Amino acid sequence: MCLNLTKLMLPIAAERRAYIELHIAIFLYGLSAILAKLMQLSSIMVVWWRLFLTCLVFLLVTNVWKTARQLPLFVLQRFAGIGGLIMLCWICFFAAIKYSNASVALIAFSLTALFSAILEPILERKPIKKHEIALGIVILPAVSIVAGGLPSNMGIGFTLGLISAILSTLFFIANKKNIHFTDSITMTFSVFGFAWFFMTLLISILYILKNPLVDMLLPNGSDWFYLSVMVLLCTNFAYVLTFRAMQHLSAFMTNLAFNLEPVYGMLMAIPILHENKELPLSFYLGGLMILSIVLSYPFVKAKFEK
Repeated sequence: MCLNLTKLMLPIAAERRAYIELHIAIFLYGLSAILAKLMQLSSIMVVWWRLFLTCLVFLLVTNVWKTARQLPLFVLQRFAGIGGLIMLCWICFFAAIKYSNASVALIAFSLTALFSAILEPILERKPIKKHEIALGIVILPAVSIVAGGLPSNMGIGFTLGLISAILSTLFFIANKKNIHFTDSITMTFSVFGFAWFFMTLLISILYILKNPLVDMLLPNGSDWFYLSVMVLLCTNFAYVLTFRAMQHLSAFMTNLAFNLEPVYGMLMAIPILHENKELPLSFYLGGLMILSIVLSYPFVKAKFEK
């Protein structure tokens, strides 16, 4: 009897631990937006250094290079395309933070669920479901409240955040269609490696053109610290936690938890960056409406798609 009870408790304990690990990872993903705002590097250089250091860590602690070299050419071509998507997504997201602040970028990025509900059926040639259309209609007034309440100098940042959300949606759709070609670590390293290569080409062109975005190529003292935290904790460590947690949690619980990333990020932005002094009350009211709708989406989806 005692042995049977122990066997029953093991899955429950594993699921509880996975849930805690997933929320730690999502908290760290939200922290990356705060760290980017604190850095003096431009958004493009933040992306380059994040990709470079992340790939370097993979090379130092895993045997991923040997596996990546054995991938067929057509798979590498697909991973290169996905790398281009994540590169553009990160550029737009970090640029949104620089042009506005972390809270504005995170609220715009939270609309990924809406864009996914619209774009995924279109790209996979499936009809858009009625409840997903309703989601888009309901969320539009909240977006209008957020955009209308922003200071005039933050409009560009909000727009870049929306573009980042669309690119993130395309990235996840492409990622899901190609993840079966290899293990997740090899795919992540390959995608990030191609993204870093494309970033290097872009920065080289901007440097030749003497663009001010690449005036500061090397991080300063504090930027090195923020980059180290972003790479080791918010990227590599958070990725490991996410991968471990997803082995024990349902897709429903995972999607619901990921929708909390802007909540964690905005809560951190208030004491660390004091962004509540930069934004009107209408922004937070509209943001609360968006987050409430986004968080309710997994429940609505589960109800209508039994």
